[in-house]
Amino acid sequence: MSDLKIGIVGAAGRMGRMLVKQVSETGGCVICGGTEPEGSDNIGKDINALAGLEPSGILIGDDTTKLFDEADAVIDFTAPAASVAHAKLAAKAGKILVIGTTGLTNEQQDEITDCGKNAIIVQGANMSLGVNLLAQLTRKVAAILDDEFDVEILEMHHHHKVDAPSGTALLLGKAAAAGRDVDHDSVADRGRDGITGARKRGDIGYAVLRGGNVVGDHTVIFAAENERIELTHKAGDRSIFARGAVRAALWAKDKPAGNYDMMDVLGLGE
Repeated sequence: MSDLKIGIVGAAGRMGRMLVKQVSETGGCVICGGTEPEGSDNIGKDINALAGLEPSGILIGDDTTKLFDEADAVIDFTAPAASVAHAKLAAKAGKILVIGTTGLTNEQQDEITDCGKNAIIVQGANMSLGVNLLAQLTRKVAAILDDEFDVEILEMHHHHKVDAPSGTALLLGKAAAAGRDVDHDSVADRGRDGITGARKRGDIGYAVLRGGNVVGDHTVIFAAENERIELTHKAGDRSIFARGAVRAALWAKDKPAGNYDMMDVLGLGE
């Protein structure tokens, strides 16, 4: 079988460069192109050289339609509005799209989901194996413990991160809600300030920290009288997300159009 041709949108960014490097180190796939927004100083630069690799002769462009025409799969760690546009291009071309973007509104998510009718879309709030295992553990623990155990989710990221709580924190909160068979949005407490009153039983609370260059720390706390259970994942390098995204693209190679997630990719679904 021929190698999967992978394109990278946002190829000159931090994640983009890691994705290019990861593809170069992974068997069964090759980089076929990459894009940056129109006007970027990186347009026309060698995509491999920007990632610290030997030049490939493949230059970064600004035509995403052309990229989707040429690629078998495109990987997207960009911004919500851009990811929606890319999903529409994937649907038009009938291609694979792997999305690691977070911070989507419900409306944006609905648009992407609709594109799964004609594209193979793999989407994950976090692409790492460890985080997805943590989500499964969170769901199982929440199903076992009743609401005498308060659920709190603590996350910390670098000071450049623009959305809060993180997509991963929300992934974990939704896993806890699923374990308790409750609607997440009805029990989520996403911020506390001032005189808030006592904590409401059954709520899933979120606490957010930002600072330095922290890649991503997440802890799910189950707290009851006189005992506490904590489940933690700490990311040491963004390469774990790139590795998972490339794995997702390869996994999707022979799949029919539809919407998939990392639980599907890793075989962790129920």
